[in-house]
Amino acid sequence: MAKVITNYFARYSRKEWTDYFLSTHFWGPVANWGLPIAAIADLKKNPEMISGNMTTALVIYSSVFMRFAWHVKPRNMLLFACHMTNFSAQLGQLGRWLNHYHIHAFEDPYFKQKRLEQGST
Repeated sequence: MAKVITNYFARYSRKEWTDYFLSTHFWGPVANWGLPIAAIADLKKNPEMISGNMTTALVIYSSVFMRFAWHVKPRNMLLFACHMTNFSAQLGQLGRWLNHYHIHAFEDPYFKQKRLEQGST
């Protein structure tokens, strides 16, 4: 058992791994995950709080940096996944904003939930 543990740590404590985990190729995307997490958390909030200008800017920002993460050498898949997630979440938010202010194609889940809560009280 001790040999298995020793082999595990010998394999995953190599200089390449520590260099990666101490580099900006790792910590940059980790710090950047706050944007998509916040966007996903906001999907259930009131669409009146969504800024169309800021959401559009974040869609463009994520698409540009998604391309950057793909073309940089070495390819940064963690950054790519972060921006792909943010791009998708921001497109969802932009769709909610467009629907609320311009299209009116569907009832937003926020208002549907509010209506159900008011009906039950």
